[in-house]
Amino acid sequence: MKAKDLSILAVVIMIVVMMVIPLPTFLLDFLLIINISVSLTILLVGMNTREPLEFSVFPSMLLLTTLFRLALNVSTTRSILKNADGGRVIETFGSFVVGGNYVVGFVIFLILIIIQFIVITKGSERVAEVAARFTLDAMPGKQMSIDADLNTGIINEHEARNRRRTVEREADFYGAMDGASKFVKGDAIAGIIIFIINVLGGFVIGMTIHDMGFAEAASTFTLLSIGDGLVSQIPALLISTATGIVVTRAASEGNLGEDITEQIFAFPKLLYVVAAALCLLGIFTPIGKVTTWSIAGLIAFLAFQMTRTKQKMDEEAVVEQEEGEIDDVRRPENVVNLLQVDPLEFEFGYGLIPLADANQGGDLLDRIVMIRRQFALDLGFVVPVIRIRDNIQLQPNQYVIKLKGNEIAAGEIMLDHYLAMSHGLEDDEIVGIDTVEPAFGMPALWVNEEMKERAEMLGYTIVDPPSVVATHLTEVIKKHAHEILTRQATKQLLDHLQETHASLVEELVPNQMSVGEVQKVLQNLLREKVSIRDLTTIVETLADYAQYTKNPQVLTEYARQALARQITQQFSRAGEPLQVLTAGADLEKKIADSIQQTEQGQYLAMDPETTQRCYEVLEEQIQRSLNMGNQPILVTGPTTRMYIRQLVERIMPDVPVLSYNELLPDIEVQNIGVVNL
Repeated sequence: MKAKDLSILAVVIMIVVMMVIPLPTFLLDFLLIINISVSLTILLVGMNTREPLEFSVFPSMLLLTTLFRLALNVSTTRSILKNADGGRVIETFGSFVVGGNYVVGFVIFLILIIIQFIVITKGSERVAEVAARFTLDAMPGKQMSIDADLNTGIINEHEARNRRRTVEREADFYGAMDGASKFVKGDAIAGIIIFIINVLGGFVIGMTIHDMGFAEAASTFTLLSIGDGLVSQIPALLISTATGIVVTRAASEGNLGEDITEQIFAFPKLLYVVAAALCLLGIFTPIGKVTTWSIAGLIAFLAFQMTRTKQKMDEEAVVEQEEGEIDDVRRPENVVNLLQVDPLEFEFGYGLIPLADANQGGDLLDRIVMIRRQFALDLGFVVPVIRIRDNIQLQPNQYVIKLKGNEIAAGEIMLDHYLAMSHGLEDDEIVGIDTVEPAFGMPALWVNEEMKERAEMLGYTIVDPPSVVATHLTEVIKKHAHEILTRQATKQLLDHLQETHASLVEELVPNQMSVGEVQKVLQNLLREKVSIRDLTTIVETLADYAQYTKNPQVLTEYARQALARQITQQFSRAGEPLQVLTAGADLEKKIADSIQQTEQGQYLAMDPETTQRCYEVLEEQIQRSLNMGNQPILVTGPTTRMYIRQLVERIMPDVPVLSYNELLPDIEVQNIGVVNL
């Protein structure tokens, strides 16, 4: 243990010993002065803290100082009753401070007790109790605010972690202060009881043991008891005041002295009103002009000086701001910061500000947090922070979604309306503003509150504006997930996997594949909306086949086949056959014959006429499946799947293309059409 740790232990042991072993009066004097010094120090520290957590040890200090003060009371009481002597300090407070008049001393002691017990201690206890309750109640809101700031990019992970730790420490501190304030209350009660014991006990002991008369015993022991009470209650009053200051401190940029001078004297012109009121008081009352006018003149002069100082500071602040802006423009690092591009951005017009403003009931930030969580569960990777900002260049009700600084989607919503979508049969009774649902491109109407209820009764799907935005944002991110997955994000996924499968990751990266090559495989899976959450299976498959080929397309096919169970469950429904379109033999043979092998890999080399014919038959069968009310799913052989996917992607990118090896043997497949040349 360190020396300072041993010293604290020694102090605590000494406090306990003081209650048992009699101490000489010179040592009592020394300890009483230390008690006053410590109390004054705690008061000054409490006044100079900017926030309560800067003095987080205060509850423990409160307990130790209270225990020390009570131990001193026990020691001084023993000395007074046994020897009729409490030392120089107690004698000074009993004779010099109150002028040797025990009646005056008793009144002063009583006033101190009332001030401490009824005013300061009672108020501090109530403030600590309410602060503890409100701090605990506000914890969820503060945590959500931190998550929202983290989601919008205002703070980073490190700052968010520090803020969460601060919130927890605040709750612990105010909870401890709620209990520690009871020490102050108990100390005040103990002071009253000890004073009464000293006075009554002194009468009896003085007359029976010390052979004093009644008047002598009353005078001696009353003055000593008053001196003992005063020398104990003054430090207790300082500690009580420090408790009240600490628990009533709000968030500020300065200490108590700075806050008082800055905030109370923030309006110098009001001091002229005070000075005028004092002048009138001296004229119309018997107080006198000398006293009131002298104070009024001092206040007026103070107001004049403060006004000049404030004007001078405002002018200097303007000059510093202008110079700072010029310096910022000249700094090269500020130009470099302009080169940074956010991965995802959501910009909106000023009319949609309530959508993101929590004070106006907007929950867009909370929805984005849920979107990022859902993507982690569905697709298996963490979507980067989405930067949210307003843009005055947009129309009031317009919003755009940007990927790496480029616009990839846009929409327009009306906050005071609802989006109504029919299921194919529109009703003329439903009147609204024609629009297009931004996520899926379906025709829809913006209807008001009255029309909304009628549309619901007629079977329309009603969506509120925040849900429209959230759905659009979700679909856009899902569509561009392969572009969002960067090398850095891939490295983070591999690092996370390495915590539980270290040997697997070390076998693949960097021995067989680089991070960039793994990224390409994962991007290929995400491009076709295949989740990469089962990263263990994907990495195991890559480790098995990377020694034979480095082609990311081929490795993607192996990974898809390893994820057969996941892909089957993604497109099939329990108890229902999987209805699919199949690629005909002629189509597969034509594609297989058109595959060219080069040093850079394989690619499809098909003449334009045949390619156009493939587009036509694919579009015809897919549209036929859509007209039948089915989700078009194309199934082909494993060797030609990725090439047919390239063809389908050009006409209908959302149509999944599967190979026979990606479907489990126990799944029932129903062929509803054949795509053939």
